[in-house]
Amino acid sequence: MIPVPGYEGRRVAVFGLGRSGITAARALQAGGAIPILWDDGVSGRMQAEAEGFTVEDLTTADWSGFAALVLSPGAPLTHPKPHWSVDKAREAGAPVIGDVELFARAIAALPKDQRPRVVAITGTNGKSTTTALIGWVLKSAGLTVHVGGNIGIGVLALPAPTPDAVYVIEVSSYQLDLTTTFAPDVAILTNISPDHLDRHGGMEAYVAAKARIFAAQEPGAVALVGVDESWGQGIASQLSQSVITISTLPSPLGGEGGSRSETDEGAAGPETALASSATEPPPHPSPSGSPSPPRGEGYVAQPGAVLKNGERIVDLTAARSLPGRHNAQNAAFAYATARALGVSHDAAVAGLLSFPGLAHRMEAVGRLGPVRFINDSKATNADAARQALSSYPRVFWIAGGVPKAGGIDDLADLFPRVTKAYLIGEAAEAFAATLADTPHVIAETLDAAVAAASADAASAGGDQIVLLSPACASFDQYPDFEARGEAFRAAVLALGAVPETAS
Repeated sequence: MIPVPGYEGRRVAVFGLGRSGITAARALQAGGAIPILWDDGVSGRMQAEAEGFTVEDLTTADWSGFAALVLSPGAPLTHPKPHWSVDKAREAGAPVIGDVELFARAIAALPKDQRPRVVAITGTNGKSTTTALIGWVLKSAGLTVHVGGNIGIGVLALPAPTPDAVYVIEVSSYQLDLTTTFAPDVAILTNISPDHLDRHGGMEAYVAAKARIFAAQEPGAVALVGVDESWGQGIASQLSQSVITISTLPSPLGGEGGSRSETDEGAAGPETALASSATEPPPHPSPSGSPSPPRGEGYVAQPGAVLKNGERIVDLTAARSLPGRHNAQNAAFAYATARALGVSHDAAVAGLLSFPGLAHRMEAVGRLGPVRFINDSKATNADAARQALSSYPRVFWIAGGVPKAGGIDDLADLFPRVTKAYLIGEAAEAFAATLADTPHVIAETLDAAVAAASADAASAGGDQIVLLSPACASFDQYPDFEARGEAFRAAVLALGAVPETAS
């Protein structure tokens, strides 16, 4: 646990007693604060009482004595309307913060020579894989690494800081909205596409929330920015700290971002040929059209390779758990982070090649003869599903659930890769209409979809891929994407498939 100082003897309201809330209460108490807890659910309050915390109805409490409100990221800060606890805190002049901000204050309270280093990752898609990959690479290089935040362990439940440690933290837009002093040594924005707009009140506010990861960085800190979309380009162009861009398209400058020199207009390097020969389509374009990455040091990620200054510096063809353009982008972020923290080139590459992969993200879960089954349950929107569909020339695709705005309309350019689609959940009828002439069937349930896709793939002959990449939330049939992914794994193994492991 990471004790949070600064509130000794003071009352701090904590609303929302899920993982982040109860952990924040423990960390505040360990730092000398008096946390006062409340949750709309009875079970959360009962757990807090069982641990000996003070549980008080914050709807009727006297807010004048609270030093702050620690808000669960699941409670709305601004939209569709502020949570009632936010209104009460603001009326009392109490700042509204979250667990990541408490973590930031705990680190800042240490003497500079005793502070650990912090790597923070956000983005619409890819942030969990990038977080896990960075943690793996740094651990493989011999560093003391703690991985958590929005992935795995809550940030304040991680081990107490030591000067040699590196915290690798995934942060969501909801968490970033509750920060003011969070200052990572390396801050990463993987990409931005429309998501969670109901909670942020529109795209502009969502982008602003993501950009907060860079807002408090100190001189000497590093910002890694994905610049395939106009939003990332705009953020990168406005930063004053050291910026490293990551692109999946060759830069119009002739490199992958070039140098800051206005005269660096060399001819296109070998990444141009690599891109043109790749089987994947270009990344989904941003509203502004073709990406024009800002000048600055950077990398180009292409299927099977990371390039810099026109040279292939990392060969990923042997990295079984990093297929496709999007995983090359994740690898570029991890490589750049490792190098920024002093890891040697050879050690960084060795870590990338040995990465075992992450559950529910392009996870190979089994093989039945020549048919492989890929679990990409984490693909809860169309942009995330695009990454998986782009990684294979032909797939038997299982999709559906609770659709996001726009459904799968933006994936139409990839429908020629779909041998047949198997549609489940609430989105099935709408997805069927969008697929039109692309072969498809409404399977309704995941078990039925797996059985039908497996039979069709086996009949097709040769090596085939059955891909679960739903492009939807799971909440119509499953409590979360993890449960959906595990149900897929169970259905695959029930067919007699042999489990696969990365090698």
